[in-house]
Amino acid sequence: MSQSMLLPVYSLLKDNLRTQVFADRLQLGQAACDDFAGKLRALLAVGRSARVVFAAAPSQNEFLDALAAQPDIDWSRVTAFHMDEYLDLPADAPQRFARYLNERLFDKVRPGRVHLMNPCEDATKEALRYEALLREAPIDIVCLGIGENGHLAFNDPPVADFDDPHWVKAVELDTDCRLQQVNDGCFDSLARVPTHALTMTIPALMSAMHVLCIVPGRRKRQAVLRAVHGPIEESCPASALRRHESCMLYADTDSYGYRRAD
Repeated sequence: MSQSMLLPVYSLLKDNLRTQVFADRLQLGQAACDDFAGKLRALLAVGRSARVVFAAAPSQNEFLDALAAQPDIDWSRVTAFHMDEYLDLPADAPQRFARYLNERLFDKVRPGRVHLMNPCEDATKEALRYEALLREAPIDIVCLGIGENGHLAFNDPPVADFDDPHWVKAVELDTDCRLQQVNDGCFDSLARVPTHALTMTIPALMSAMHVLCIVPGRRKRQAVLRAVHGPIEESCPASALRRHESCMLYADTDSYGYRRAD
């Protein structure tokens, strides 16, 4: 795909948040990949390592597939994290986020270190353990999406806290969040979706030097428009992205709704 094909059909700046709208989710994913790879190579070029957080969701498929095919990245100097994980799922469950990221990216690029949440342990102790790992050094890049209810990671509106003192916590998932997992085809019924999870909090996500928000799909449109144009408030957790000094939102014409005039 040529660089000219990756030009957005529309772009805007709202507060600090830059948004680029692409023709489809394939171009969106490739553009986000190119941006991420450029930022990562720049960090590694000055002789340092990098610490990166990834999301696990179908919305990230095209981005992660493109990233796995990127040449000339020294992944041995990358420490990778994930931002959330279900509680009360068997260790071998196909819906585990760690499994998704291992299969989609980590097993292919082999980061130097991968820190995965272990939801089979006591949730409070595991939250403290993972928070300590995250706080060992600054986070360079967070790659995330926006939920249908406006959540970031599993910070649903009822539990989102822009001033949360914790970096990782156990949360109860709201019904809209759990329904999204059915809509995404991850579970065949609401009854099978776990009710609780571990998640990085809003302050932890916002601590990163760079945030890339990757949001394709028609079902995300209301949440995207609220995040970009609505008030900055915890009823739409993704609106916090407008306060970040280096955040790019990658949307497509389904998730943002823009159509270029003929």
